[in-house]
Amino acid sequence: MRETSKPLVNKVAIIGAGPGGLATAIALRKQGIDAHVYEKAREFSPVGAGVSLKPNGMRCLDAIQPGLVDKLRRLGFQVQITTLKTSTGETIWTTKTPMMPKDQELTFAIWWWHLQHILVSELPSEVIHLNHSCINFEQNENSVTTQFENGKTVEADLLIGADGINSRVREILIGDGQPRYSGSMCWRAIIDYRGELLLPNEGLIIRGEQTAMILYPLGEGKMNWSAGKPFPESFVSPSAAEVKYRVLKEFSNWMKPILEMIAETDAETILESPICRRLPLKQWSYGRVTLLGDAVHGMSPGGGQGANTTFEDAYELAECLYNFPDLQTALSNYDQRRIQRTVVIQNYSEKMEKISYQNIEEQNQQSQENFAEFERWLYDYDPNLESRLRPWKEKVV
Repeated sequence: MRETSKPLVNKVAIIGAGPGGLATAIALRKQGIDAHVYEKAREFSPVGAGVSLKPNGMRCLDAIQPGLVDKLRRLGFQVQITTLKTSTGETIWTTKTPMMPKDQELTFAIWWWHLQHILVSELPSEVIHLNHSCINFEQNENSVTTQFENGKTVEADLLIGADGINSRVREILIGDGQPRYSGSMCWRAIIDYRGELLLPNEGLIIRGEQTAMILYPLGEGKMNWSAGKPFPESFVSPSAAEVKYRVLKEFSNWMKPILEMIAETDAETILESPICRRLPLKQWSYGRVTLLGDAVHGMSPGGGQGANTTFEDAYELAECLYNFPDLQTALSNYDQRRIQRTVVIQNYSEKMEKISYQNIEEQNQQSQENFAEFERWLYDYDPNLESRLRPWKEKVV
């Protein structure tokens, strides 16, 4: 433990103004560290789809900045009922969303754009630098210097790569190639709420033949739809019109209300993504550079854990920089605290993704019980208790 209140590092450069980079900047600046965020986008705009916020991630955000979760919840929406239907509209079951009482207020959905906007509002405007695309960095014993496409350079004591699954920082630091395609494509969009499809407090899961879709409200008159299908190879459609045509084609035998919903969705707003993951690393930090979030443990969205594990990273990295005597020890402990847990969650997320395309009959009771037990371990992560470092006891998932 350090015996002084002086920060371990003075200036930190964070690459990427997604939720992870912004949360990390908030956490570090509370410690008196001059943390700056560098984002390649030229402006913040209303983009992205819905994000599932779960108890493990929300507890970390609350520990980073008390009151922040309440702000997010006011713009988010809590699903209280979950319904499973077939692609032809037959209801298989409807149930109250299973959740421990202590977790209810920490589980909700929010538009990615709203999440980013609220996190941005917690930081001084002068520490967020848009139009800064990282192209390279060099480090020595005393500092790390980052070069940007716009010709600017920044010297800092620590560089954090929070720049997403296609991280440039990881490419330079690790050089382990592109993300691994997980075998399915995903299409997502935010649209106006459609009462003929969803009850106001309902999440809807629809299963077809090797196809799946999830719909849920986001509040403020909006809802999110997310559709997926396995494909042997990934692809990127050449235009927005082609993206929309592809979705309509792949779901052409689904019930009429869903086809009408897709047809009325603005093609420019549909996000088409190959589902990818990052292979686990045995080490995240080298010298004065470390990684965080999707840049290091990008995972399938099946478990809804992408943003939540990123908030865990942000909390743990800030704690390590506060509690250990030197940078090397701090980053080594950050790696040790995060690697095992995120590998388990990555595996869980990929299995949940595959299960979403199984026939309902294939999902046995034992499998459901195993996942329920695992999720209790997952959601019980509490940044204020040592139990947060408890490993998953068996790889039953």
